[in-house]
Amino acid sequence: MLNWIKTPASLYLELGPRWSAFRLAYAFRLRSGLIRLQTPQYAWDDRPLKYWLHPSIPSDSDSYAQWRKQNAPRFFFDSLRPEQSNGNSVEGRWDTNQAIEEADRLINGELKYFSREYHKTGFPPNWHKDPIAKYQLPTRLHWSQISDDYVIARRSWSLPKQPPHDRGLLRREEQEPSSQGHADIKYVWEPNRFAFAYALVRAYAATNDEKYPQAFWQLIQDWAEHNRPNTGANWKDGQEIALRLMAWTFGFYAFIGAPSTTNLQISQFTQLLAAQAERIYQNIGYAISTRSNHTVSEAFGLWMVGLLFPELKDAEKYFNLGKRLLEEEAAKQIFPDGGYAMYSLNYHRFVLHLYLYAIQLGKLNQSPFSNHLISTLSNSIHYLSHLIHPSTGQMPVYGSNDGALVLPLNNCDFTDYRPLLQLGSIIITGQSMFEPGEWDEDVFWLCGAEIAKKDERRKKPVGDAFPNGGVYFLRGMNSRAVIRCTDFQSRPSHADQLHVDLWMGDDNVAIDAGTYLYSGEGLWRNGLARTSAHNTATVDDKDQMTLVSRFTWTNWAKGKVLKQTGNLWQGEHDGYKPARHKRTVMALEGDRWLVVDDLAANEPHRYKLHWLLNDVPFETLMPPGANREQNKNSLLLKYGMNTYKIETGLASGEGKFSILRADSNSAYGWRSRYYGHKEPAISLLLEANQPIARFWTFFGFGDDDVEWKGGAVFVNGMEIPLADV
Repeated sequence: MLNWIKTPASLYLELGPRWSAFRLAYAFRLRSGLIRLQTPQYAWDDRPLKYWLHPSIPSDSDSYAQWRKQNAPRFFFDSLRPEQSNGNSVEGRWDTNQAIEEADRLINGELKYFSREYHKTGFPPNWHKDPIAKYQLPTRLHWSQISDDYVIARRSWSLPKQPPHDRGLLRREEQEPSSQGHADIKYVWEPNRFAFAYALVRAYAATNDEKYPQAFWQLIQDWAEHNRPNTGANWKDGQEIALRLMAWTFGFYAFIGAPSTTNLQISQFTQLLAAQAERIYQNIGYAISTRSNHTVSEAFGLWMVGLLFPELKDAEKYFNLGKRLLEEEAAKQIFPDGGYAMYSLNYHRFVLHLYLYAIQLGKLNQSPFSNHLISTLSNSIHYLSHLIHPSTGQMPVYGSNDGALVLPLNNCDFTDYRPLLQLGSIIITGQSMFEPGEWDEDVFWLCGAEIAKKDERRKKPVGDAFPNGGVYFLRGMNSRAVIRCTDFQSRPSHADQLHVDLWMGDDNVAIDAGTYLYSGEGLWRNGLARTSAHNTATVDDKDQMTLVSRFTWTNWAKGKVLKQTGNLWQGEHDGYKPARHKRTVMALEGDRWLVVDDLAANEPHRYKLHWLLNDVPFETLMPPGANREQNKNSLLLKYGMNTYKIETGLASGEGKFSILRADSNSAYGWRSRYYGHKEPAISLLLEANQPIARFWTFFGFGDDDVEWKGGAVFVNGMEIPLADV
C-alpha cells in the first residue's frame, strides 16, 4: 500500500505538476473516448486533395502535378536522373551493391528490421503484422483503442468481464495468439517507418532502374489502402508518422522526375501526407509532455511538411509551431555540456540526425535556425566526439536503444557513429572529423559532392568530464574508461550509476549490455535496463531506482563525483541508502586498470559485483586456495593476438565467484547491439553477504601477476596503495 502512495508522489516530485496534470487529462480523453471525437476516423475519399490545399492551388491531378514541379521548395538534390544531376552522381564514389541488394530483397518480399536482420514479409508487406510473433493487430479500431504494449494487452485477454476498450486494449476477436513468448509492437511499426525508401533511392541513383520508383509508389498506394486515417496501430504514434513522412518525402523528391511516376501518384501523395501531418498536429500536446525524442521528431515532421509543402492550407501553422518547438526542445533536451536528456546514446543520434537534416534543409530554403541552436548542436557533436572510437566508429551503447536509424544513407554498420559525426562536423563547422570513407555518403546526399570531398580534419577532442550528460573519462596510453555518474535532471533511461565501459586498444573489453526488447516477456521486458545488467554492484538484488513501467523510473539515484585527477576517478550514488556504494577507478601504468568498489551498511546485505565482458575465447585461472578462501579469481580473455587478464577479489570475508555465458534463466551473459537481437557475452560475478565489502577488479594483460596483501594490491610486485581510496 505504501508503494502505491510513494510512486505517484515520486513521479509528481520528479516530473512536476504540469506533467502530472496533463497525463491525468490525457488518460481521461482516452478512457472517455473524447480523443476519438478529436481525431475521427474517415475514408481517404472523404477528404480529397482539394480539402487540404489553399484555394488558389489547382487540385486536379494533372494541374497540381505541374504546379508542384514548377513551385516545389528546394531539396538536397534536384534530380537523380543522370542527364540532370550536374555531376552529383553516386557512381564510383561508394560501393552501391549493399543498397541495391536491400532494395531488391525488399521487392522480393524480404525486409530489413532494425538495420540488422531480414524477415520475409511479402511485397507489399502486411502493415499490421509482427513477422516474428506472427501477431496480427486489428485494422478497424481507432488508434487510441490499440495498446502499444503487447504484454499488457495479452494479459488482459484472460481477465473476465473486462470491457474491451477499457484501457485501450484489443478486442479478443481481432487478434491472433502469439506463437512465441514475446511480441513487440515495434516489429509492426518498423516497416511502417518506410526506412527502406532510402535504399530504393540509393539503388535508383546507382542503376537508373525504374523498378525502384515503381516499388516506392506501389508501397505507398498499398499502405494507404490498408491504413485509413486514424485507424489502426500505424496512426497511434506521432513519432512513427513523422519518420514515415520524412522517408516518404525523401523518396518523393527523388522519384518525382522518374519516367514511371504519374501525375495521379504525385497528387495522391500530397493528400496522404497532409492527413498524417494533421494527425501529428492534433495530438502534439502528448509528444510535448514526453520531454523526449518524440517531441523533437513530431516538431520536425510539422516543420518539414510546412516548409516543403507550402501549398497546404495549414502549412504556415505547421511550420511555425514546428520551428518554435525545435528551437525550444534543443535548449531543453541538450545539456550545456552536450549530453542528451534521455541519457541514451542511440536517442542522442536520433535527435541529432533530425536537427542536422532540418538545419541543412532550412539553409537551402533561406529559413535558417538560430545561432543558439547551432551552438547547442556543436556542443553535442563535441560531446559525442569523446565517446567514439575513431578507428572503428563504435561507442558505448549506454541507455535505451530501440534500433532507430533515422538516416540509413550509407554502408556503415548500425553501431558505427562516424556517419553522424562526419555529417554533424561538416554541417556545423565546415570541417570533416574523419578521413574520407563510406561514412561520407550522408554528407553527399545532404550537402552535395563538393562539400563531401573536404578533408580538413578537426583537432583531437580534449576534456574528461561531462557532468550533465553523466559521462566521465580516464585515459591510458592506449586504453580508456568511460564512467556513468550523474544527478539526473530528467527521466533516467537505465539504472546504470557507476557503470564502467573499458576499452583496451580497439577492444571494448568491459561492455554495456544494450537493450534487446522493450516489450518482451518476463526478464526480457526491457530487462537490460536493470542495474544487474550493468558493470556495477547491486545490493540485495535490487535496482538503484524503482521501475514502475517499461520506461519510467522513480526514486532517482543521485550520483556524485568525489574526486577526479588525471589517473583516478571516484564517485558514489545513494540508490541503496542507507547502504552506500562508492567506486574508485584507477588508470595504472602501461594501460592497466584497477576498480575498487566499497559497499557499507550497518547490517549484512547481499552485495553482488557484476562485469559484462565481450564474448571471446576465455580461460579461468583459479589460484591455489581459491576454492577454499574464495577471495581471488582470474579470467583470461583472448582477442586474437592480445590476451587480457581480469582478476577480481574481496578484501575480507568470504565471496562467491561465478561466470555465466548466455544464461538461460537470467539476463546474465547476454548483450544486445541491435534491437531485437541478443548475443552471448560473459558475466563475471562476485558475491558477498556481510555489512561491509570491498571488491577489487584488475584489468591488465595475460602475464601480469596480481596479489592482494595487507590492504593493497600488488601488480607485478609494485604496490598500489588503497588506504586513502
